[in-house]
This record gives sequence, C-alpha cells and structure tokens, in this order.
Amino acid sequence: MKKFTLTEEKKEHFGLTLYRIKAIRSFGNVDAGELGGWIEKESNLAHDTLAWVSGNARVSGTAEVSGNAEVAGNARVFGNARVSGNARVSGTAEVSGNAEVAGNARVFGNARVSGNAAVSGNAWVSSQRHIVWFSSVGSEGGTLTAFLTKSSEIEVKRGCFKGTLGEFERAVKGTHGENQYAEEYLILVEFIKVRFKEFTKSVVEVSE
Repeated sequence: MKKFTLTEEKKEHFGLTLYRIKAIRSFGNVDAGELGGWIEKESNLAHDTLAWVSGNARVSGTAEVSGNAEVAGNARVFGNARVSGNARVSGTAEVSGNAEVAGNARVFGNARVSGNAAVSGNAWVSSQRHIVWFSSVGSEGGTLTAFLTKSSEIEVKRGCFKGTLGEFERAVKGTHGENQYAEEYLILVEFIKVRFKEFTKSVVEVSE
C-alpha cells in the first residue's frame, strides 16, 4: 500500500529531476497530506515501512531509505547508498557510493559517508573526523569502517563483525595470529587510535 506520491513540484539537481513527495496516508509521525523532501523516483523511499524524507533533503540514484529511517534537513543520499533501521541522516550530511547507514546511527552536521563504508549501531558522526574507512583489506578484500558513538567510544564494522576497537583487535589476533592480514589490521588499529584520540575518553589497550 502506497504511503506517498510524487507531486508536480520539481527541481533540477546536478542534472537530475527531483520531485517533492506528499504523504497520502498517515504513518509514524507523518500525517496524511504532509509534504516531504525530494526524491528522484519512488524506489528511493520504501512504501511498506515508516521511513521518510523531510525538509529539503534529497535522495536520488539507486539510493534507498527504508525501515524507520529518516533523511532530513539539507542532507543528501545518492549513488547506491542505503539508509535503514532507525538511522537518521540530517544537517548537510551526505551518504553516497555503496555506503550503508543503519541501526540507531546518526549522521549529521557536514559529515560524509561514502565508498563502501558501513555505519551502524549507536554511531554519532557529525564531521569527517568522526569516521574513517579502509577498502580492500583483509583476506576478503573488504572494507573496514571505524566511527565514534554518542558515548565517545570507537566502534568498528568489518564484514559480519561489529564491536569496539578493543574487541576487533582481540578478534584479529585470535583469528589471524601473526600472519600478514593480522599485521595489516593491527597497523590500521593503531591509525584508528591516533585518529580518534582527541575525541575518546580513553583507548582500550589489549593485553597480550
């Protein structure tokens, strides 16, 4: 059952035509008749969930907003990006490429999440200094993403692993021992510690 329609109000944005959306039924915190943000096509916003695009936010390309997620303010989601769960993207933040924002993650301010970066859990990303990712790493050549949480902890997402930086370090040592992949990962762990040092209350040291 559809929850919104594309209105005749449109604008050109980077060579794309975006349409203002309008709710045609009430759901979540959205009332029937309420105007939302801008999308390129209906597939950018799931009909069968509580997800919404509001304000001057723009969603385009093959990007999709689903779950209970919201894209608000002047935020942009484009490319093949996915925003889901209870995530919220707002401010002038951008999510692009094959990036994923999920869980209870918050991406706001002037933050940028792109490439194959994956942000989830209780992520609290408001600037480029709050997130970093490394592609083509590990035995599977995947992407390792590290980001801050609201409680100023460092969380790591790599494949099916999601946990604190300390837990990731222990997992690397337990899985890879002293092989080349372990060496590469541990170098990145040290980089992440330095990168987020100014924001974290303490960096968990892993005992041998």
